[in-house]
Amino acid sequence: MRHYIFFISFFYLVCQTSGFAQGPLSNTPLFKKEVMLRHVKTLSSDTFEGRRTGTKGGVKAGRYIVNEFHKLDIQPFGKTYEQAFMFYNNGNTYKGVNVLGLIKGTSKPDKYIVISAHYDHEGIRQGKIYNGADDNASGVAALFSFAEFFKSNPPKYSVIVAAFDGEELGLQGSKYFVNNARIPLRKIILNINLDMIGRSDKNELYVVGSHTHVNFKSLFSNYKPYSAKLTLLTGHDGYDGKDNWIYSSDHGSFHKKGIPFLYFGVEDHEDYHEPTDDFERLHPEFYTHAVEQIISVFRKIDIMSF
Repeated sequence: MRHYIFFISFFYLVCQTSGFAQGPLSNTPLFKKEVMLRHVKTLSSDTFEGRRTGTKGGVKAGRYIVNEFHKLDIQPFGKTYEQAFMFYNNGNTYKGVNVLGLIKGTSKPDKYIVISAHYDHEGIRQGKIYNGADDNASGVAALFSFAEFFKSNPPKYSVIVAAFDGEELGLQGSKYFVNNARIPLRKIILNINLDMIGRSDKNELYVVGSHTHVNFKSLFSNYKPYSAKLTLLTGHDGYDGKDNWIYSSDHGSFHKKGIPFLYFGVEDHEDYHEPTDDFERLHPEFYTHAVEQIISVFRKIDIMSF
């Protein structure tokens, strides 16, 4: 995550920090918090050896995601869930595997929203396992929570649920996905990318990309938080003096193809790309509210016209 490439200018979002998001949809939980946390704990355990692309731990993580997609009744996006690819990085050859599922839309099935999170991390360095709980087991477990939500709240647009590989080596999985699309790219109306959403000392979640479609301005202009315990902020888009996140994760591959995106993430913390990014360092309450917030944004988008 966050390879910090700085180019492109953008419009700053109209709305102010305090006025974002949607109130609770109902008193019914959107997903099972304890199940989501269990997925993060599992994927960020030593068993997966830091999930580096092409390693035994990375392969095991991909299979874990395939199994969960199957359990959640997500159909494969293609003949199988797996989209294998090869790439070169710093003189090395890697084999990556994207895991792709499909939830068919109820009324607009020929237009697609891609909800993505990368599942690879840094692997083992000098004998230390980089478990990547926040980066990005948190995003992958949120994909499962989305799928759980869709069981009782089917989307109007078709949704491709994408667990990308090779993000830490240069957004390789998402690059391959958009360069070898199984559907015309014009049919993809939006990428919602989740990368590091599991902890924040300030209870702040950022959304980047609100400039990428005219609908997003009206979407966010009168938003109120889903939870008073979380603040949804704009920024990190090249205008505010903060690190530019436009190409910091897999949403950058979609942006290069002219596809609108919304990227949700937190600012870097002391355990970012360190062997201490462990499950015990996550903030479960914040994480739960963050995923609820993102789902509430999706609900608004799903009734828009693109």
